[in-house]
Amino acid sequence: MTPAPQIRIPATYMRGGTSKGVFFRLEDLPEPARVAGAPRDRLLARVIGSPDPYGAQIDGMGGATSSTSKAVIVSPSTRPGHDIDYLFGQVAIDRDFVDWSGNCGNLSAAVGAFAIHAGYVDPARAVDGICTVRVWQANIGKTIIAHVPVTDGAVQETGDFELDGVTFPAAEIVLEFLDPADDGGADDSGASAMFPTGNLVDELAVPEDLVPGGRLQATLIDAGIPTIFVNAADIGYTGTELREAINGDPVQLARFEALRTIGALRMGLIETAEEAAQRQHTPKIAFVAPPAGYTASSGKAVRAEDIDLLVRALSMGKLHHAMMGTASVAIATAAAVPGTLVNLAAGGGERRAVRFGHPSGTLRVGAEAKLVDGRWTVTRASMSRSARILMEGSVRVPGDAF
Repeated sequence: MTPAPQIRIPATYMRGGTSKGVFFRLEDLPEPARVAGAPRDRLLARVIGSPDPYGAQIDGMGGATSSTSKAVIVSPSTRPGHDIDYLFGQVAIDRDFVDWSGNCGNLSAAVGAFAIHAGYVDPARAVDGICTVRVWQANIGKTIIAHVPVTDGAVQETGDFELDGVTFPAAEIVLEFLDPADDGGADDSGASAMFPTGNLVDELAVPEDLVPGGRLQATLIDAGIPTIFVNAADIGYTGTELREAINGDPVQLARFEALRTIGALRMGLIETAEEAAQRQHTPKIAFVAPPAGYTASSGKAVRAEDIDLLVRALSMGKLHHAMMGTASVAIATAAAVPGTLVNLAAGGGERRAVRFGHPSGTLRVGAEAKLVDGRWTVTRASMSRSARILMEGSVRVPGDAF
């Protein structure tokens, strides 16, 4: 039997924030992959190089980390007031699945620029200055506004904006996440959608071999991405840890996954613990601590007086090298609500912005939260990122890969 030849698919390889991914126009995908389903998942996994039992993604475009194992599909939007629809797939590295349960905030910085490059935005709007691209985030059903710099009708990618976790400076892209909290409303018990349990702080019952005493305080929030925040000190950490302190310890990684599963059950995101294995992208689990000085992974000294709090977060089972964009939205939102663990770690009180320390340095994020009829709501969250095209052309995959 003659092996199937490779096929070519137009694609663009982009960095957005501290992530990288392969971007596709929907109309460029093979017809079976233009709709959700197994063929699409198999195609994207093969492009990225998954599943790879070696964990290296050598035979694909992935970089063997959660930050670089990503795919994006963009298309013109039929939704009024929006330019494009943006669909994000988190491709598992060593397992055979693509997680569509959430957004990637870092790659959200790239989709507006991609839309202009791809011809989805009226050229008359892409004049010198800032081009505002309205994005419909199809995974979570939310609006993102990307303010993309343009020069001579083209996206300006170079500049002097520096982002910790990214080696070289680039042009700044400002992102606004509108109504980023879950808007499913309150249930019969009055539980807020932003806080699924109705509490700013919950006490989770956990096995004593995970946490001494069998009790763990947590803030469970659904804003940007469902996130479980716990105090670093309660789980034996300081909040200044770098990736090597956790990612090389399989016992601790298993512990975090067990705690994430307990939080996901409490949030109502899964019905059984077994479901967590097929929902690795959401929820995130993160730990927070008051400000302290430390040395970032680049060797940069981060001073306690320059930050409001410390945050470390795990993505796809590993400590993230910087901070996920969607988790940054959750941090900003939780910090704006007095009484959450994030807010208390930052010193408490009302605040509209925080600067937090992460493994690669610092990041400033903002959110506007208010209490309405006894329920906390957030109207928008904002942050700055950068993005640029790394390569464009076509990817090739075996024709029988999907």
